Amino acid sequence: MPEDNEPEKVWDEYDWERFLQQQDRKTEQYMELLEKYIDDPDRDQIIAQEMGWSHVVSDDEEEGAGEEERWEESPFEIYSEADEDEEEEGEDEEAVESFEFHPLYQASFALTVWIDQLFDELGEVQNHPSAVRLATNTAVASAKLAAALSDDDVDEIGMTIAYLKRALKAITLAMEASTQFAREARLPARRRKQLRNRLFQVRDGIIELMGQYRGEWRRRYNR
Repeated sequence: MPEDNEPEKVWDEYDWERFLQQQDRKTEQYMELLEKYIDDPDRDQIIAQEMGWSHVVSDDEEEGAGEEERWEESPFEIYSEADEDEEEEGEDEEAVESFEFHPLYQASFALTVWIDQLFDELGEVQNHPSAVRLATNTAVASAKLAAALSDDDVDEIGMTIAYLKRALKAITLAMEASTQFAREARLPARRRKQLRNRLFQVRDGIIELMGQYRGEWRRRYNR
């Protein structure tokens, strides 16, 4: 059993990855249940039972508990621990949204806009499965970068790296989809080169940033 003065363990990228995977599974389970019971008048209680949220069921059974109050007390709105800390500490909007000024996030967001504009030019090809995968995964990469770059907590470098790994996976899937999309859409050579360069710019930026954070982790924790 740890002593009172023993420092709390700092999570590395692998600890955070396991945590995020667990949250993904819970979110997927919740969304499946919500879709299944969306029209059931007892939806919230059924979902709580299926998810194992016994304290929610108990709260719902209390006499006089209103629907609005029960909803506010339930974990149906999924927040990360970082989100809760930000709310409790009352961080100002400028600090929370600082990721918007990071060059890598800007490049990623610009890529999603550029792809949307490309789809508008090409018309029907945007409905092809490869086009959907390309657009979806570039958007996911941008969202994961926002999650990684919005956390200024110097003690959570592991979480930042874990989110960067997810952004890297998403942009890699987008690159794979882009090859098939370029062939199906018969993209002109100039457009194909532009798409490829933009994807590589984001991918290489993520890899470089991961290396920087890993170097800082080793320096700080001597690991």
